[in-house]
Amino acid sequence: MGTANQLDSAIVEPPDFADAHQRHWEDANLLYDHAKWANAAYLLGFSAECGLKAAMQALDWMPVDAKGKPEKSEHRRHIQDIWSIFEDLARDQLSARFALARANPFYDWSHHNRYANRCHVDPATVRRYRKGTQAVTRIMNLVRMDHRP
Repeated sequence: MGTANQLDSAIVEPPDFADAHQRHWEDANLLYDHAKWANAAYLLGFSAECGLKAAMQALDWMPVDAKGKPEKSEHRRHIQDIWSIFEDLARDQLSARFALARANPFYDWSHHNRYANRCHVDPATVRRYRKGTQAVTRIMNLVRMDHRP
């Protein structure tokens, strides 16, 4: 087993938030379609998080370092926090077209849920996460349209 430094060096850089959003979204939908609620919920949260980070980066709302990692600690958080951060940035930038629902559908999502028993995830929660991730996908599509060469 490697040390923490060895594991860090194995991570591919720079991060590709847009691709991570898309692949987590695709996998979450496969799991959703087969009623694998716990892992679908987990991946929907990461998909939404990566999508918002990709949008913030493309819109120059999230500065990144030379390795592509967010410079501000507030941007290195997970979806339960990133949702509100993105909403605040959209409001500050007067970008109503990038507005999200005020009610954060991921308020109870946690990356720690990967350790939870599957019986603690109900389909209604996953449907809420999926609807939130669909909103993020809409924003990603708007950003792509705005940033075409």
